Amino acid sequence: MLTFTVRRFLQAIPVVLGVSFAVFMMMHMLPGDPAVIMAGEVASPEQIEQMRRNLGLHYPILTQYFRYITNALRGNLGTSIRTDMPVVNEIFDVRFLTTIQLAVTATAASVLIGLMIGIVSVVWRRSFIDTLLMLIALLGLSMPNFWLGVIFINFFSLQMGWLPITGWGTPAQMVMPTLMLGIGGSAVIARMTRASMLEVFNQDYIRTAYAKGATERIVIFRHALRNALIPVITVVGLQFGFLLSGAVISETIFAINGLGRLMVQSLTTRDFPTAQGAILVCSLLFVMVNMMVDITYRFVNKRIDLN
Repeated sequence: MLTFTVRRFLQAIPVVLGVSFAVFMMMHMLPGDPAVIMAGEVASPEQIEQMRRNLGLHYPILTQYFRYITNALRGNLGTSIRTDMPVVNEIFDVRFLTTIQLAVTATAASVLIGLMIGIVSVVWRRSFIDTLLMLIALLGLSMPNFWLGVIFINFFSLQMGWLPITGWGTPAQMVMPTLMLGIGGSAVIARMTRASMLEVFNQDYIRTAYAKGATERIVIFRHALRNALIPVITVVGLQFGFLLSGAVISETIFAINGLGRLMVQSLTTRDFPTAQGAILVCSLLFVMVNMMVDITYRFVNKRIDLN
């Protein structure tokens, strides 16, 4: 296990470098000059050039990237153009924890709902209930997140007055953003759970379990579900990454002070260092989640060889 973990970590290093380079280049291709923004539109050409030198923008692009990575390894992601504060403080001061909480709660909701629908669908396979649940899952998969968020706000907040529209922290504030992100993920997990379990049900050991007199409940939860979880875990790991990106929409709709909203504000105001740092942090989280998914395989199925 330790050998696999170390090897997987080493394999992630070039991925992280590739992602950081892609993010760095995309930020530099966006319209707008950070030196002009920081110096002001009324600044003289000499002042703008001095600001460009202060920001290190006069170096060749590859040199700028090397300087950025070197500083990032030291915990320095630059200074925000909008607030003149260190980008690290902008990201990890409440915002990072808020986005992680949102992604974790939405992932937990999608796993809970998706597994429940998938298992019930398998129990009542090839019946009206199975068809109805899969149609509901397809509907949840087809609905855009932002549209679902608007529907939730209109019904639960404006019409019924049950839930607050904005904010994050209280249980009432967490309901709509969590469901908005979790419903789409639960639909994918439900369909994957059903397909994986139906494939497992065709295996010889399932027929042997039935032949020995095992009940439906024991066969499903002790034999079928455990062996069907491998592809489901993969989907859950990918969903977590998608939820981090989906947080941009949910945090904007519900005015949640997280990384997603920070990225939108930074791109709107041409605050390139902050946007670049936030995207880089989300990318690193995605890579770390994929590493954890690979390690989780071993705990679910001991027969999997990680070496």
